[in-house]
Amino acid sequence: MIVKGLVIIPALLAISLAPLPGRAQTPGASHPSPALSTSSGAIPGAASPTTKPDCLAVPCDYQPQHITVANPPAIPVQWFLRDRITWAANLVLVLLGYAGIMLAVSTLKKIERQTRYAETAAEAASASAQAALLHAQSIVNAERPWLLVAVEPSLGIENSFEVVVINRGRTPAQIETASEQVMIAADETHLPATPQYQDEKPGAPRVPIILLPGESAPLKAFSREDVKGVCGSGEQFKRIENWEEKIFIYGKVIYRDLIAPAGQQTHETTWCCWYIHGRQKSGLVISGPPAYSLHT
Repeated sequence: MIVKGLVIIPALLAISLAPLPGRAQTPGASHPSPALSTSSGAIPGAASPTTKPDCLAVPCDYQPQHITVANPPAIPVQWFLRDRITWAANLVLVLLGYAGIMLAVSTLKKIERQTRYAETAAEAASASAQAALLHAQSIVNAERPWLLVAVEPSLGIENSFEVVVINRGRTPAQIETASEQVMIAADETHLPATPQYQDEKPGAPRVPIILLPGESAPLKAFSREDVKGVCGSGEQFKRIENWEEKIFIYGKVIYRDLIAPAGQQTHETTWCCWYIHGRQKSGLVISGPPAYSLHT
């Protein structure tokens, strides 16, 4: 666009050197006075001097004179060299100003494009950094310890079960606290929305337990003989036998990643089991609402 604007400069300069038509009074020239002519002679349709005109059947005593005004002839304007140079200089200044404005607009557009490129590069760098952070976090999560809860039958004791925690991760874990609770409810929907633990004592673990990858530790043992101790009365025990009510055993384990700095990377595992009391046989299975089976 700037090149197109500069191309018209020679054409405008050529036009500036041509004389401009107009009218002006040259020095020393005198304007002729307007010619006034009084026509009292013969005019077509005018009354004769000897004949008095009739004005509505009444003789007219006075007849107005006819005046004709002649315009002076047009005189060409003389455009002196000084005026041409001034006009050409002003035109050049206008064109230079126009070229400067177009150059400034082009520069601003380039700056705007470069700004957009910089913003795009910054967004790409931010996305790359986020992807790298997620990748690093996935590596850390893959290498950290993961404590999961399972149910195993007790060796040598019939209808007795143990809730054990197993380290399924790749690094050692230290158990800091372990809490548990036994509750009787009609079904899972009648359990508290937030698990409540009776013997929860944060910061005061019983015995620090370190589990290497693949190792396990017992959390809770429950057998058929423990049912009567949980039931408050014989009627409640009959409701357990008739499956009108259920026994739920749930708990929580808080452990720490040993490869992390002290006081950091603390994780939590919650678990819940349903004890099935039959006439002759019993069972213990993992059950409970989602809030009772979390892993952080």
